[in-house]
Amino acid sequence: MSADLEPWQWPEEEWRKRVGRVRAGKRLRPASWPESACCAVALSFDSDHETNELRDGGTSIGRLAWGQYGSRVAVPRILKVLSRYGVKASFYVPAVVALLHPDEQRAVIGEGHEIGIHGWIHELNSVLPPEAERDLMLRSAETLEKICGRRPVGMRTASWDFSWATLEIVKEMGLLYDSSLMSDEDCYELLLDGEPTGIVELPVEWVRDDAVYFWMHRFQNLRPYTPPADVFDIFRREFDAAYEEEGLFQLTMHPHVIGYRSRIWILEELIRHAQSRPGVWFATHAEVARWAKEHGA
Repeated sequence: MSADLEPWQWPEEEWRKRVGRVRAGKRLRPASWPESACCAVALSFDSDHETNELRDGGTSIGRLAWGQYGSRVAVPRILKVLSRYGVKASFYVPAVVALLHPDEQRAVIGEGHEIGIHGWIHELNSVLPPEAERDLMLRSAETLEKICGRRPVGMRTASWDFSWATLEIVKEMGLLYDSSLMSDEDCYELLLDGEPTGIVELPVEWVRDDAVYFWMHRFQNLRPYTPPADVFDIFRREFDAAYEEEGLFQLTMHPHVIGYRSRIWILEELIRHAQSRPGVWFATHAEVARWAKEHGA
């Protein structure tokens, strides 16, 4: 019925159905973090690499080379910084990237970091037919498990969006958590049609994403640029507020965005700043999700 109507003509049950499909449920904010820490820091990296070009059917050698930089230079540089400060992080990896760069994924796992599902070829899951989305998610999990030696427990959609079927598929797969939605700044339980799912949402936000400040496309009029010092200031202020609220600071970065010589210092200085404060727990997204699920109130 709604397909034949304008949104302003919808009956109440229609817009309530749409709004209520996936919602934030119980807030999972622990009274304290492990070892009585007052703030959790969850750093993440979306290792999209060549799939930024491949998912759109592209053949640009230049953009594919840009993707290769993410694996060839940026990820090793990021791993060195994380190792220097003893920090663990989460890497979200499309299955095609894992197949192109299996040694990279094994290195990430070998250093104690987490690898999570990030689609098959960085496809926009929110526009896929349900059967195609399910097939790609299952194949992605199986591929990451074969390469990394362990099955991922969490996911992040490439579109930072859900289709009508996504949460049902996540529930079917028995995943612990998702990190794609933005209903809060702290963890919460996802509801499906008003019913608790037991799945933890570890929310993202565009404000805490490096790409929105630095991303560009040379064939479009998209030329955002924020000086690195200003980006650091935004991220630092987000952390400081999370610390004062004794909550969660989650950050999303991309190797081919943050991994350059003039930007990698943002990551390092942010870690140094956080470690200068007492009671900060650095953890993978999976560790945060488990603690929040067990101790959230």
